[in-house]
Amino acid sequence: MKVKITQIKSSIGYRKRTKNTLYALGLKKINQSTNKKMDSAIKGMINTVKHLVKVEEIKWVSLEI
Repeated sequence: MKVKITQIKSSIGYRKRTKNTLYALGLKKINQSTNKKMDSAIKGMINTVKHLVKVEEIKWVSLEI
């Protein structure tokens, strides 16, 4: 399963560890998004910064030609 992670709140005023977690997820600015494959490591990082990000499941549609 893949998820789209979007930063919705600034990391200013939060611990260095929280900022490093956002950076590890590939997020540097507000409204920036990244797509990640959901596994236990990503799930833990999302849980750590859940107050700063929005997570959406990506649904794939296959097109037959």
